[in-house]
Amino acid sequence: MDVGELLNYQPDRGAKRLRADDGGAAGGEENSRGGKQQRGLGAREASRYREMDGGVEMKETEEPTGDKNMILEKLMDQDGEEPEAEPVDESSVKKMILTFEKRSYKNQELRIKFPDNPEKFMESELDLNDIIQEMHVIATMPDLYHLLVELNAVHSLLGLLSHENTDVAIAVVDLLQELTDIDTLNESEEGAEVLIEALHEGQVVALLVQNMERLDEQVKEEADGIYNTLAIVENMAEFRPGLCTEAAQQGLMQWLLKRIKAKMPFDANKLYCSEILAILLQNNDTTRELLGEMDGIDVLLQQLSVFKRHNPNTAEEQEMMENLFDALCSCLMLSSNRDRFLKGEGLQLMNLMLREKKLSRTSALKVLDHAMIGPEGADNCHKFVDVLGLRTIFPLFMKTPKKMKKTGTSEKEHEEHVCSVIASMLRNLKSQQRTRLLNKFTENDCEKVDRLMELYFKYLEAVQQADKRIEGEKHDMVRRGEILDETMEDEFYLRRLDAGLFVLQLLCYIMVEISNSGVSQLQQRVHQILNIRGGSVKVVRHIMREYAESIGDGKSEEFKEAERKRIMDLADNF
Repeated sequence: MDVGELLNYQPDRGAKRLRADDGGAAGGEENSRGGKQQRGLGAREASRYREMDGGVEMKETEEPTGDKNMILEKLMDQDGEEPEAEPVDESSVKKMILTFEKRSYKNQELRIKFPDNPEKFMESELDLNDIIQEMHVIATMPDLYHLLVELNAVHSLLGLLSHENTDVAIAVVDLLQELTDIDTLNESEEGAEVLIEALHEGQVVALLVQNMERLDEQVKEEADGIYNTLAIVENMAEFRPGLCTEAAQQGLMQWLLKRIKAKMPFDANKLYCSEILAILLQNNDTTRELLGEMDGIDVLLQQLSVFKRHNPNTAEEQEMMENLFDALCSCLMLSSNRDRFLKGEGLQLMNLMLREKKLSRTSALKVLDHAMIGPEGADNCHKFVDVLGLRTIFPLFMKTPKKMKKTGTSEKEHEEHVCSVIASMLRNLKSQQRTRLLNKFTENDCEKVDRLMELYFKYLEAVQQADKRIEGEKHDMVRRGEILDETMEDEFYLRRLDAGLFVLQLLCYIMVEISNSGVSQLQQRVHQILNIRGGSVKVVRHIMREYAESIGDGKSEEFKEAERKRIMDLADNF
């Protein structure tokens, strides 16, 4: 090998990060979690490698000089240097935490001593930043998380979230994001519990929100810091869903609403905010009430109104729109939010969206369903008729739109929501508005009744086929001596729902409601079509009985009883 070749030679560094906890992946392979790309190396070693690369590349372009021998010796030395990063074990983690504590203390001391002289504390700040980067390696060993808590490092890290230098705070956010990564947490239940509990006790969300308040998203690093902060919240919420309530109360809900309505171009952070908001509101009446009290319903309606006449520009923006619709649907599970939705003219907006035929139409229908269902939806039902909603909903009932593939909604979902809205109106409307609804069924020679019966037979057939298959499976299980436990029964019931059982129940409910409405024309038409197509009143009654039994999840016993009796009376008079 001549001097020129030796100068061009670069040692193979890929193997230097080949460690057991990397799953045998070579150093160059990109980890699914960005922060771990150099987890075997400290920040300084990594920068030293970078400098070395630069040095070699510079020399490549130059002619060999008289110092050839020295350069060659240096290159040969570098090749043999640092063959393996220090293994991660309990003692090395303890040493790392001790170094972190020392550097943190030193930086704090120098900042207090020389507040107006950055040159004095700058070096200590770089050292502190370096050790925080090196601590990323702890994320590969969740079994050792207890050391972070026992040696008080969690407390110190949380303290640094309010460090005067936002770069240090962002470095801590990056580290916490990696430590709380859900895949890592699932590797060691015990280590994860200890860490999450310590973060929870240290009011991590309140501190993260305070830090986000001061970050400027025009600066790329600070925008990334916000993204990683939201990732920490998501990780913790996924690991321990009970934390959502406290997170929302510690200023997160307020910050999310403020960020969502900020007049800024759409970006990844706005999308993530919409996602976190939807997560906080899932199955949680406390956070739903909190959002309502903060005028969150108005914020959601304002943000969604953009999509009334315009489709989202990108797939990401469409995802954000869906997240905001999901958040709105969640909020409407709470009756106090239905009043806010009514006052905020939510019905008018949804009605316009249904007419505009944009991508928002499918989700607007779902929101209407949530706003009008049950006795709490009575006011919204009356208002919907007043804003001429019948003209909008019935064309959707008569003909399922073809363009639903784009929104990922199935025909069954669409028909379920439309039937649910009509069933809610039949249940809740009184006097003049009820008459207007029934008139819709009689117009054009009862064409709506014909469509109702067409859907009834379609779903009846689908459910009967599913029942046949389930009966066959049950028979086989009994023959094999297997026990039909509650879990299996639940699974079979879910399969019947998938086949369209709930839509069938709604269709039967609409049939018995209009047959008992006192409009003889409707009753005659329903029975006439049933007879022509060989249908049976007994089957309808049986479906209604099953519907009555499954009603009123989460409602009071008195309500359930009264509602069951009402439905059974309708079925008996059918």
